Amino acid sequence: MRYAAIDIGSNAIRLLIADIFTKGKTHTFKKNTLLRIPLRLGEDAFMHQRISEEKAEQLIKTIFSFALLMDVYQVDDYMACATSAMREAKNGPELVKKIFKTCNIKINIVEGQEEANIIYASHIEQLLDQDKNYLYIDVGGGSTELSVFSANNLVASKSFDIGTIRILDKKVKPENWIHAKEWLKKMGASHPNLTAIGTGGNINKIYRLANLKEGESLSTKKFNQVAKQLQALTLEQRIVELGLKPDRADVIIPACEIYANLFKWGNVKETIVPSVGLVDGIIQLLIDKNLGN
Repeated sequence: MRYAAIDIGSNAIRLLIADIFTKGKTHTFKKNTLLRIPLRLGEDAFMHQRISEEKAEQLIKTIFSFALLMDVYQVDDYMACATSAMREAKNGPELVKKIFKTCNIKINIVEGQEEANIIYASHIEQLLDQDKNYLYIDVGGGSTELSVFSANNLVASKSFDIGTIRILDKKVKPENWIHAKEWLKKMGASHPNLTAIGTGGNINKIYRLANLKEGESLSTKKFNQVAKQLQALTLEQRIVELGLKPDRADVIIPACEIYANLFKWGNVKETIVPSVGLVDGIIQLLIDKNLGN
């Protein structure tokens, strides 16, 4: 059995095709194919509140190519979700209809809380120690999703319009930073000694640059060292010397700013970095829907 997940983000569009395996009553998946197209819908959505005709055409072509690949791979079921950029674009719903008519792919524009819930579906709770408090962080191009877990239970969750593309475009309102700081300080006061769980391309890249052993947590001290190293380099140096892709080399700097603030406000000393994201959660939702788990 094979499922597909499409994530239409503010920075990139992703397609994950996964093979499903069953052992007893438990169903797991293994990634078969993962594609990432750096379309940057957020550049239009956050600046002009619309997806331009050029970007819309590129998006349609991307989704059409994904549909062809899903057909070639004989995918049994799929789910496609659009996040912050499509939420903010006034012509987002219109574009969703056009994509369905052109590509026969149904896209769900999900709200911030729903986006966070989809990522939780990847069973992040399996990483948790019942005796610890955790701050789950997912930094995207348009928004940052924060959640607090205690005793393996979700205590509180909040989505903030703070993202890497928004920062590059100078479209993050000062009050959004203030609200995130106040919320996090309140959560930290009632749930002290927070350990962070970070997901997304930027924290995964920072983790690899830290040269840690597999499974080792990223200390905030080590994070600050890597962030300082990144900020000291030019965009070209980050691409040439560190081997970052151009569309990662610029957004990783505002990502460092977001993480640094969150770690400071939450008094976070270490971060667990699992390789999961929205597409992983989507695959798990498809397993739960079709097979139960």
